[in-house]
Amino acid sequence: QVQLVESGGGLVQPGGSLRLSCAASGTIFSINAMGWYRQGPGKQRELVASITFGGSTNYADSVKGRFTISRDNAKNTAYLQMSSLKSEDTAVYYCNADLLTWAKMRGSYWGQGTQVTVSS
Repeated sequence: QVQLVESGGGLVQPGGSLRLSCAASGTIFSINAMGWYRQGPGKQRELVASITFGGSTNYADSVKGRFTISRDNAKNTAYLQMSSLKSEDTAVYYCNADLLTWAKMRGSYWGQGTQVTVSS
């Protein structure tokens, strides 16, 4: 089995910062890409940022220059450093991993989500 566990969400004032973590565990052989998605109230889930095993990154236009995605391959962990947060960043943030299990089965796995609320 594979588990993705997010942490680091919470309440922050506009202009503040938060750092999310996503730790993957279980029968993982290798992880290709990891990404962060979010779903705001009444909105569809959208890609925020993604990072490949080699470190190539991709960001949604709305977060470029404010968010930074990184990963520690040795720990199967991805991070999302969020700065200059705005009220419109309020959402449940989900971690996703495109990975290969020890049984050589490729799949896309999701975490349970962590709430980020930006409000004064």
